Formats: sequence, C-alpha cells, structure tokens
Amino acid sequence: MTDVDLAYRSASDLAALIRGRELSPVDLVENALARIGDVNPRLNCFCFVHAESARAKARQAEDAVMSGAELGPLHGLPIAFKDLTPVAGTRTTLGSYVFENWRPERSAAIVDKLTAAGAIIVGKTTTPEFAHAGFTESPLWGVTRNPWNLAHTPGGSSGGSGAAVAAGCVPLAEGTDMGGSVRIPASDCGVVGLKPSLGRIPLDILPSLFDNISHFGPLTRSVADAALFLASAQGPDDRDIQSVSPPLDLTQPLTGDLRGLRLAFSLDLGFYAVHPQVADNTLAAVAALREAGAEVEEVALDWTAEVDATWSRMWGVFMAAYFGQHLETWREKMDPAVVKLIEAGRKMSAVDYKRLEILRSAQWQALAPILRRCDALLAPTMAQPPALASDKASERAGLDDQGRLMSRYMTEPFNLIGQCPVISVPSGLTAAGLPTGLQICGRRFDEPTVLRVATALETRRPWADWRPPLA
Repeated sequence: MTDVDLAYRSASDLAALIRGRELSPVDLVENALARIGDVNPRLNCFCFVHAESARAKARQAEDAVMSGAELGPLHGLPIAFKDLTPVAGTRTTLGSYVFENWRPERSAAIVDKLTAAGAIIVGKTTTPEFAHAGFTESPLWGVTRNPWNLAHTPGGSSGGSGAAVAAGCVPLAEGTDMGGSVRIPASDCGVVGLKPSLGRIPLDILPSLFDNISHFGPLTRSVADAALFLASAQGPDDRDIQSVSPPLDLTQPLTGDLRGLRLAFSLDLGFYAVHPQVADNTLAAVAALREAGAEVEEVALDWTAEVDATWSRMWGVFMAAYFGQHLETWREKMDPAVVKLIEAGRKMSAVDYKRLEILRSAQWQALAPILRRCDALLAPTMAQPPALASDKASERAGLDDQGRLMSRYMTEPFNLIGQCPVISVPSGLTAAGLPTGLQICGRRFDEPTVLRVATALETRRPWADWRPPLA
C-alpha cells in the first residue's frame, strides 16, 4: 500500500527524517515507486521507471546512514529527471524516434551534482519532442495528463516532471526552461518552478555552450525545496563556460518578511489577454504580498507582442540549428509542429537573427528602470488556466478585439532576459478547480530576493496541503 501522506512530505522534511534515522531511504524509495505505479497509468508522466537501480541506491544510502557516513543535503531522496537530460547508460529519448534507443555515455552536470548530493533517480519524465512545446505530448510517448483533471495538459515542456511532483511521485524533479518549460507546468500543476539566472545551474546538454535562453530548474511542492535543489545543483562548473561564480549561500532558512521591499506589478506585461480568473487569483496574491509588508507599485511595462514574436523566431532557429539535421531522415516520425519550427528557422538569415538582439535590448531597457527602483516584478505565469490536452490551438490564437495577444505563455519574455531569475508559485484555483500561478522576476542574479518573496506568499496563502483529485 502506498503511504500517500509520505508521498506528499516535502523534500526538506524527508531529508531531515533520513538524517535523524527516523525514515529509511529504502522505505521512501519503495513508496515513491509504488506511487508511480498507482498514478502513471493515468498520467503518463514517466516514460522510464528505474526501479531496480533505485532500490540498489536506496540500500546503499541506508547503509551510509547507519554507518555514520557524511550525508549530502539530498541523501536518500527520490528524484526524477526529464527525458531531455542525459543520464549515463540510461535511455534518453528527448521524446523523439530520432533518439529512441540513445544511451548517452556521460551524464549532464546537473545529474552528477544532484546525485552527488545524495538524490536517487527513480525514473525519467515525459517531454514533447525536443522539448518544443507547452503541451506534453510526443510521437514516442503520447499524451501526458494533468493530475488536477485528466482532460487537461500539465503544461510543458517539463510537463512530466510537473505532473510527477503534483501527484506525489517524487518531492523533487528536474526540468529545463527555454521559454517557460519549468514555470508553465508549475503553474498548470499547482507546484513551484524556478528558472534560475542564466548560468546559475550549469547547462551542458546542448550542442552549443553559448546558448542564452536555456536553463535547468527545479519543480517542487515548496519554495524551501526549490532552494534546496538550487543549492545542490548550482555551479560554477567548467562544463558550462557561462556558469556563474561565486555560488549562492543558501544555507540560512528562508524568511517571508517583506518589510522594506518594493515590488512592481503588471497584470498583462503590456500586451497579453489575461483570463478573468487568472487575474482574480493574481490580484489576491499581490494583496497577500502587500499584507506581508511589501510596497507594491503597479507599472505600465512598455512591452508589445513583438517581444513574444522575437522569442518565437529565436525558437525556430534553435530547433533548426540543434535538430534540423534529422529532418530529412525522420520527418515522417516527427511531430508536425517540430517540422514547422525547423523549416521556419531555416528561412531566417543570420543578419535578421542578429537583429533580434536589438529587440531584446529594447525589452531590457524598458524593464531595467523598474527593477532599479523595485526589488522584483510580479505577473501571472500563464494568461489562461490549464488548457485541454486536445486544445493545442490555444497556445497562440492571435489578437483579441482589443489588440492583446491571446497566448497562454507569459513566461517567454523572461527567457530573453535570462540573467533575471523567475519563480512561479501557485496563486490559487479556478472555479473549475484548476491551478494558476504567479511569476516573481528578480533583479539580475538575485535568486535570494525571488525566494524571499515566494516564501512570503507561501506563508500567507499556503498550498502545502494541496492535493489534486487524483490523490
């Protein structure tokens, strides 16, 4: 029998129980595997479950506890990695027939760091092909579903990780975020998702080490657990030339005291059409932060839909540069949306691509003065509640009658200014019982303030007891 209460304990609590010899890593991992067995047939959030290797690692972890060995901060905790992130000797498919049988020879730096901290890999989570979309569905693994309502998407592209955390399969899961792929499932699944500053967690899984929109980040059920993940995964590391130094000191308990902080707030980032229930939950979250002591200033952010278009153009080039070489051989087995992205990316000239940096510069120049006088910017994570899994047309539906962009993804602009960390935390539930999220964007490389603001909201409007109906 699965112990559901144990399945929903925080990573921080579980780590303390293991260190205190009150909980066996063997029992914890067995419970995680049982929980995966309970829910994965309905959610399809895991494409691989590594039960035997996880059990072996759990026995080793228990032996280390009993022998008095030095324990890492994640010792004995089950963790899931996205099926985009290489784990040495383990099938890593990227959700694509192209890589259906790929077994990488080396692990990504983040895998090495988190397992060195004591985490135990229980499986790989689903991703759309090449992590291309905000819905998690791939030609190879099919549709992944939201534990709050199986008819809805968990978001993407780290939707398998988001669903796994929300459903109590693991307390920690890794995701990648190139346009919101950690924050989107965090919002859609009612969990916490952090896009750290560019280079904070070393990223070495792309053909280029100079990509500047891509991030690793945690999906967790609490802000403290996101900080725990970040503390274990951060660099610097020579495997990523862009990894930043020095590492953050995240050893002190997080505080939710916001006295003296000034926060900016934009409901629409200047150009998004925001669903009324998303707006209501966002305003309630902002009010809670005011109650916590922050001064909140509503700002008119001088961004337009051209920001979203800039990201989309870059995304096509990203796909064409990194995966376009497979198109001629694998076209018939690729997601048609991936084919379309690759073909669009191939049409862009080098000069036009370089000019996108001018648009990104203007975007930053509009935000920088706000972040000089304010410690962080607040906005919804997603403009709409979680979409039906079958409704991919809702991703981008053009402009409404007021000229606002009807796109779900208020995450993408922040990948164009990747040095700013952004966390998504739950802001509430809709009338239909579906989660919505609040984004908190900090100053460059200032994760501590972002975590502080998120902790304040978690304290005022706690979600620790949230369990989707699947539970």
